[in-house]
Amino acid sequence: MEKIEPIVYDRILLTIDADDPDANTKALRYAVTQAKEFNAELGVCSVLEGSDINIYDSLTPKKLDAKRTDLNQVIEKYVEQARSFGIDKVTAMTSEGGDIDDEILDTIIPKFNPDLLVCGADKDGEHHFYSISVKLAKKAKISVIVVR
Repeated sequence: MEKIEPIVYDRILLTIDADDPDANTKALRYAVTQAKEFNAELGVCSVLEGSDINIYDSLTPKKLDAKRTDLNQVIEKYVEQARSFGIDKVTAMTSEGGDIDDEILDTIIPKFNPDLLVCGADKDGEHHFYSISVKLAKKAKISVIVVR
């Protein structure tokens, strides 16, 4: 029988939904616990959704900049919480545009190169069957943990 080797994570990516602080907090707790356990680098990311940018906002640079600033402030809050937990290697990342899952899979993951993706369980509601965490778990080529 082969010897079983433990799984070790070097780079953990935490996804943040700016509209769901409860899920974010639970996912953050899991991500920082794992990052501390493995002395892993932690990436904290979010996506400015294309659906959050209406045509008026897209033509008004100040409105678009304000949305970017708001998202960066949300991300920075989680970065600071991770640092206060004792995680030294923390990287903040944002992206914008298309579908959230595609932005994470096609833009953020290739840049950060994590070996574990951590996301909060999406709020139940009308889009429950189309949740981002389910899409990420199905499409990602790395391990995905959905924290409830």
